[in-house]
Amino acid sequence: MAFKTMMIPHILTLLSILTPCVNSVVEFNYPPVFNFGDSNSDTGELVAAYGSFLSSPNGQSYFKTPSGRFCDGRLIVDFLSNCLSFAMATKTIALLIFTFVHLCFPLANSVEFNFPAVFNFGDSNSDTGGLVSSGIETINPPYGQNYFKIPSGRYSDGRLLVDFLMDAMDLPFLNSYLDSIGAPSFQKGCNFAAAGSTVLPATATSVSPFSFGVQVSQFGRFKARTLELLAKGKKFAKYIPTEDFFSKGLYMFDIGQNDVAGAFYSKTFDQIIASIPTILLEFENGIKKLYDQGARNFWIHNTGPLGCLTQNVLKFGTDPSKLDEQGCVSAHNQAAKLFNLQLHALSKKLQGQYSDTNFTYVDIFSIKSNLIANYSKYGFEQPIMACCGYGGPPLNYDFRISCGQTKILNGTSVTAKGCTDSTDYISWDGIHYTEAANQFVSSQILTGKYSDPPFSDKMPFLLKLKF
Repeated sequence: MAFKTMMIPHILTLLSILTPCVNSVVEFNYPPVFNFGDSNSDTGELVAAYGSFLSSPNGQSYFKTPSGRFCDGRLIVDFLSNCLSFAMATKTIALLIFTFVHLCFPLANSVEFNFPAVFNFGDSNSDTGGLVSSGIETINPPYGQNYFKIPSGRYSDGRLLVDFLMDAMDLPFLNSYLDSIGAPSFQKGCNFAAAGSTVLPATATSVSPFSFGVQVSQFGRFKARTLELLAKGKKFAKYIPTEDFFSKGLYMFDIGQNDVAGAFYSKTFDQIIASIPTILLEFENGIKKLYDQGARNFWIHNTGPLGCLTQNVLKFGTDPSKLDEQGCVSAHNQAAKLFNLQLHALSKKLQGQYSDTNFTYVDIFSIKSNLIANYSKYGFEQPIMACCGYGGPPLNYDFRISCGQTKILNGTSVTAKGCTDSTDYISWDGIHYTEAANQFVSSQILTGKYSDPPFSDKMPFLLKLKF
């Protein structure tokens, strides 16, 4: 969307704004200000959220540099805030400027596991609060019940793969790039993942506007803003990474599931397979942009067995002939396998193309398929049925009501509740995994044997497992 630079305050306008502050009987002693609006009072929201940039001469009059405002200087909201003795409105939701990611893993040439920071890109499988922080969606209890005890922005009852991997490296959990509340620290990394995100650009019907390309743009703005703040001294040191972390850090990716699974609602199997090269070209372009920004260590998760997700079994598995021996939708898993083959080939191609990089491809599909096929061996009782849902066995899933919601169905008020013990389940809400399942998958990742190149001889980490 294009915007024109808006020349806002003229002298008369300023007088009309400031005079009431001096002469009015209103007390103006409010402790905070919450502003809602468009570009007339946007102090950096759009620029921060979409990773876009404003060029000079925007900001030239007061800030001497583009400040995220569509103006040459201050806006009405700035003058009002100043009049009310508030800190400059620069501290809007653009406090999400500090963003950096911490991943936790390997290189293709030599996996040392000593990365100072992790930068994560993805969808709900690794979203630690992105979509919720954007205000697009809200998640309620029982999400987060096991570990955080409250909804944490994660689509699970507890921790995700990225949380276990960070913990294994003795690094803090990643804050979401879009999280501006509580002065989040991005010193050890940043998470750009947002639930519902796709590799391909978002459309009007997309759950998330933060597609992979947007996440890469957000990283670009994050890095630029970080370097700008570093140049101002040590004031922000505990919130942002040092400059060398961008080249030494690990860049983690877990995205593509929504491109493939979502396509089954509107395309034939052949059309979906034919679209894979286009999806991966978009992914490759994003990787190259990150490389140009200094990224050198890449950690890529392939997509899991989509046909085993409760939601897909209910929607596409009504015909038993379309299910495999595990009760999963065969076509979805076949599409995931073909996507993964080409993703693996792309990883090898990029490794050969950029000799100064390290690409590690992680076979999440095999780990999760093994878990579902041998669930009882690993201490689970339900391989496909959702823990939190509505409808009862065999799937406990209903498209009309999501986990934690209460709705009127067929004239009766019903609630999609969580199960008694989620550690017995692989599926949390019919789409995402439980913390227990994520812990198992993490333990298998950390063996190093599911990666190309493998790193089993260089992985000193052990997880506390129930298995």
